[in-house]
Amino acid sequence: MSGMRVKDVVPYLVGVLVCVLTVQLGLWQTRRAEEKLALGERMAAEAEAPMTVLAAAPEEWQAVRLTGHWLTAGSIYLDNRVHHGQPGYQLLTPLQTEDGRRVLVKRGWLAAGRDRTVLPSVRTPEGEVFVSGRVRRPEAKPYSLADTPSEGARWQYLDLAAYRAQTGIAVADVVVEQTDPSSDGLIRDWPRPDLGVDRHRGYAVQWFGLAALSAGLCGWFGWRRWRHDGSSQDDA
Repeated sequence: MSGMRVKDVVPYLVGVLVCVLTVQLGLWQTRRAEEKLALGERMAAEAEAPMTVLAAAPEEWQAVRLTGHWLTAGSIYLDNRVHHGQPGYQLLTPLQTEDGRRVLVKRGWLAAGRDRTVLPSVRTPEGEVFVSGRVRRPEAKPYSLADTPSEGARWQYLDLAAYRAQTGIAVADVVVEQTDPSSDGLIRDWPRPDLGVDRHRGYAVQWFGLAALSAGLCGWFGWRRWRHDGSSQDDA
């Protein structure tokens, strides 16, 4: 009899465990959605804040204004960057600021030419320049790409350590996306990242739904068991 009782209890224990687990997963997805929502609000606040000079430890998305001169020899082209279906490059050039710091600036997008072995040329102003932009962290290395990020000035992804080693230019740990109106032919249509708030909320609803289904099935089987036991006692 005791073996039968344990056997009867096991499905309910499994149901309770599934219910608890799915509720926890739903709560985790809810927290992730709230974190991403807060990040979106911070991004919007940083974008609307007055421009400042580049701090020693700047916040991502902070609006900054730089004064300095371009180090044109350190320019690189991030390859395979598509804009409205057209392949091209993102041009990055280091800027040496008034206080001697060096920071890589994402200057904009330009289309690739017919001859992919030749990188397109871009007019770069000489002398003192003023650059407005947003602070960004470098993108993570895509999983599918090789460990070697560059072939000369053509790069598949930005690796700051590799850039410093190759060029000898000690750039900062952040980059700046230039937002000035374009006068050099570059397109500065920087996409905002998809934070996935709605996606996390959708996952949370799914997990809570599974928790409710698990609880409902436990209750239904328990009710059937109770009805069955009651009928057996009446027959006896």
